[in-house]
Amino acid sequence: MAEVKERISSEDAIALENKYGAHNYAPIKVVISQAKGVYVWDPEGKRYYDFLSAYSAVNQGHCHPRIIQALKEQADKVTLTSRAFYNHRLGEYEKYITEYFGYDRVLPMNTGVEGGETAVKLARRWGYDVKRIKPYEAKILFVEGNFWGRTLAAISSSSDPSSYTGFGPFMPGFERIPYNDLQALEAKLSTDPNIAAFMFEPIQGEAGVVVPDEGYIKKVRELCSKYNVLMIADEVQTGLCRTGKMLACDWENVKPDILILGKALSGGVMPVSAVLASDEIMLTIKPGEHGSTFGGNPLACAVAMEALQVLKDERLDENAQAMGEFLRKGLRDIQSPLIQTVRGKGLLNAIVIDESFGITANQLCYGFKDRGLLAKPTHGNIIRFAPPLVINEEQMEECISIIRETIIKHTP
Repeated sequence: MAEVKERISSEDAIALENKYGAHNYAPIKVVISQAKGVYVWDPEGKRYYDFLSAYSAVNQGHCHPRIIQALKEQADKVTLTSRAFYNHRLGEYEKYITEYFGYDRVLPMNTGVEGGETAVKLARRWGYDVKRIKPYEAKILFVEGNFWGRTLAAISSSSDPSSYTGFGPFMPGFERIPYNDLQALEAKLSTDPNIAAFMFEPIQGEAGVVVPDEGYIKKVRELCSKYNVLMIADEVQTGLCRTGKMLACDWENVKPDILILGKALSGGVMPVSAVLASDEIMLTIKPGEHGSTFGGNPLACAVAMEALQVLKDERLDENAQAMGEFLRKGLRDIQSPLIQTVRGKGLLNAIVIDESFGITANQLCYGFKDRGLLAKPTHGNIIRFAPPLVINEEQMEECISIIRETIIKHTP
């Protein structure tokens, strides 16, 4: 892509946000005005590698031509009808995505957190109608370190003070156990018949790319089945080839009762999310009991089908697996005491920085930026590395060199 300088400068763009926007984010001080594939450009024309992928929303790469074409073609016809009427793309999309993932039905929404809210509502209704939990006593079990958004329901399940402090009172009926702790899970499920569902991320993203022990997901499936509790997999970030499989649950051949998808479901073009489940679960909700003005709009349906097809046609699961192994090896070869841990699966990876040397993860991210690579800390001393899945070996080698040079320069 040609480097086109914008009329607005980076300095002016940042100043406008600071003056007129809510201060609910603390971004790295770089302005992105163009993007293509694994690259983004600022208004002055400087190119960067994107190592965040909009929190894994652009798995297919920025502005994938097939997805953009699907967007343009549908935008010329009809973009929104609401669910007051049928539209010509929704049924086609519902058939496509349910067959793609092997579920009976899908409930289309827009954002990942809406998907989480939808899953919780479905689980509660199933708990009352099918499991026969007493009215208003259903519980949803979560794990410590979970993150699925910033709504009141999402923060009610959070163990992160920065998410929930100052926003109570909180949603009742939510409980937490430690992540990757099967004993704690069975202790809860075996003693509390009011638990309708267990909702978790197969790999915790915002918590710092925390990968559970091998066999954890499979055992979760077994315990949920044993105690008649729905297994809800939040694959908004881990799904759609990010971890080297279509779904992170596929690593252990596990099928959740409720699957939540989002982010890369549109290739980063627009907000699209989906909740997939069986007839028994999905049909507990009747007309008028849940929905969204934009959920299932024809524009989203067209974009999502193309985004999903690109994942298969370009075998992005295979590339994510190969490039992820290449990246982790390169990171582990860096000789610096600043790196405490390298972890991840596929192209969802993180390094843990030892900040006792006086160098912070945020400082390193600014060092990466100066050399042309964009990443962002999470939970203070953890840096997440999640480039678009279209990255090739030559590009990855250059990125590893940028990371290595920056870390070595900052090593005391």
